[in-house]
Amino acid sequence: MGTKIMKGLLKYIKPYGFYMLLTLCLKFIAALMDLLIPSVLARIIDEIVPLRDIRLIFTWGGVMILCAIVSVTTNVTANRMAEVSAGGMTRSIRHDLFSRITYLGAGQLDDFTIPSVVSRLTSDTYNVNRMLSRMQRIGVRGPILLIGGIVITMTMDPKLTLVLVASLPFILLIVAVITGKSVKIYERQQSVLDDMVRVIRENITGVRVIRALSKTGYERERFDRVNETLAETERRAGSVSAASNPATTLVLNLGLTMVILVGALLVQKGESGPGTIIAFLSYFTIILNAMLGITRIFIMFSKGLASAKRITEVLEAPEDMEILPYEEENGKNPSSGEEYHVEFRNVSFSYLHRKNNLTNISFSLKKGEVLGIIGPTGSGKSTIVNLLLRFYDAGEGEILINGRDIRTIPLTDLRQKFGVVFQNDYLMAESIEKNIDYFRGLSGKEIGKAAEMALAKEFISGKEGEMGADVAVRGNNLSGGQKQRIMIARALAGEPEILILDDASSALDYRTDALFRKALGEHFPDTTILMIAQRISSLQGADHILLLEDGECIGYGTHEELLAGSKFYRQIYDLQMGGGLTQ
Repeated sequence: MGTKIMKGLLKYIKPYGFYMLLTLCLKFIAALMDLLIPSVLARIIDEIVPLRDIRLIFTWGGVMILCAIVSVTTNVTANRMAEVSAGGMTRSIRHDLFSRITYLGAGQLDDFTIPSVVSRLTSDTYNVNRMLSRMQRIGVRGPILLIGGIVITMTMDPKLTLVLVASLPFILLIVAVITGKSVKIYERQQSVLDDMVRVIRENITGVRVIRALSKTGYERERFDRVNETLAETERRAGSVSAASNPATTLVLNLGLTMVILVGALLVQKGESGPGTIIAFLSYFTIILNAMLGITRIFIMFSKGLASAKRITEVLEAPEDMEILPYEEENGKNPSSGEEYHVEFRNVSFSYLHRKNNLTNISFSLKKGEVLGIIGPTGSGKSTIVNLLLRFYDAGEGEILINGRDIRTIPLTDLRQKFGVVFQNDYLMAESIEKNIDYFRGLSGKEIGKAAEMALAKEFISGKEGEMGADVAVRGNNLSGGQKQRIMIARALAGEPEILILDDASSALDYRTDALFRKALGEHFPDTTILMIAQRISSLQGADHILLLEDGECIGYGTHEELLAGSKFYRQIYDLQMGGGLTQ
């Protein structure tokens, strides 16, 4: 799995290949300068100082200063370049991730969940950014200092080097164990973070309801529980990663103590000089820091790998809305004539693939006809809309537009046919005009006409700036009816072939609702309309009315036919029209 993830990251690394190579070269130069300084120091102590030549001491001291300046300059430059390339790669990953999320099927979003998608797009990409940055900053410098330090000390004194090398297998074992445990813990940590995002999102969205029901204390406790779980997971992850530094430091310091003891014996025997021992201690410190840096890299790599795995799951999610081949015979679909504009043929569907949410639904609409859909909450009304827009694929049956199975129509082409007002729609924190236009490049005339047909012109003209008036986040500075009329205008502005109104007039008063339906009939005679509503008065003028209960059709016909033939429909009518229950 790790290899697969790294191959996926390679796609984003390639464009920055030369830039990263230059960064690594600068890091290589900086590491060589760091390795050169202790050797020069040893030479000064063992060879130059005994000569008592001040000029040579200053000369070689200048060489040390020059090495230090080159090391600092190249390190700072390389670190800045590493941040630039890591930022660029992360930007590309985040762009592709966001693009993929926008094209995920509704079922896939249900599987991933919105909070998880949010945390993958934010915290996971941040972890990958840190991994890519640290790998360039320490991932090259650390190994070079480690290997270079061992090689140089080997040439200086093989006996002392063996003491050092003997401690390295223990350090590698510590790093391997900690890395293995870290990946699983970090995956768990990101999963808990998803839960926290979900709780926060629910609280922000439902803040008014929470306060109205005086449940602020309960929600605080709910947040505290998930916060405590996240904190505990972070403590576990921190405990595991925190063990690396003390453990490696202990091993290396024990090795350093042995080096001092062995070095003292060698100096006493005349087999080594004080400068060599001092330089050796410097190299040992360099090797110690390199090992600690490599340990941190492995921990950061573990965290980044866990996040990259979660990102890859989204990026490589298969297309769940396959476009089927469209076979034509003399210009017509052999499966159907083109008499009907919209057809549902024995359609059944289940969200969880257990119990059907829709069962054997069939209806046919000619161009310009209106279908009203009514039924109790949870009866499957909005599910029909989801299937027609192909947010989900039907489990059984066919859905056709102009005699063509919608599964053969490219999704962009399919959805351009629709104007939709969803039950829980949203408005941007932009002007009224931009909310109606929604980046479609419509002219002011088209936007004004749509607002007029949606009966929104009256309240818009009363606002300062009119069409340029600002809309607050989620339309909080508008009434429910005003918001619905702007969303209706947005749906009408594109002059759709098929108009879907999912409980779009629930906040409109009866007079405005009636005027709106009249405007639809006058200005959109050729638009096929599916209208979901709770009020029979909104539907009684429809050409067909579909009555649903528990996902099944329990009545289909005109208003008059259902009044005469459906007891359930008649009961709803009597309740809403004030006639009392029909026995």
